[in-house]
Amino acid sequence: HVQLAEFGGGLVQAGGSLRLSCTTPGRTFSFRTPFVGWFRQAPGKEREFVAAINWSGSSTYLQDPVKGRFTMSRDNAKSTVYLQMNSLKPEDTGIYYCAASEYITDLKAAQATYWGQGTQVTVSS
Repeated sequence: HVQLAEFGGGLVQAGGSLRLSCTTPGRTFSFRTPFVGWFRQAPGKEREFVAAINWSGSSTYLQDPVKGRFTMSRDNAKSTVYLQMNSLKPEDTGIYYCAASEYITDLKAAQATYWGQGTQVTVSS
């Protein structure tokens, strides 16, 4: 059972930036789960899909609230996927989870095969 690990969360002021990383400790991302994405969960709210990227990195999928502010990239040689978050807002606060899936539809529906434990992002106003 592949576990994902997230890094890079923290406390930042509104307007600031953070870069989250998602990796697979001791393993490599598999072409069988080519889509890797990020979800977030704010206190008292449901987990929501934020962004995803395909295996080659040629396609990214961003939800409207983060378009123009967040970008995704990946380095398969390092088995790492990144979420660059710029112009952060207090409403971006939450626990950010990394997930991987064979199909983008499953990933977006939070039906991913593999999940990380999450990393806290807090944006102060």
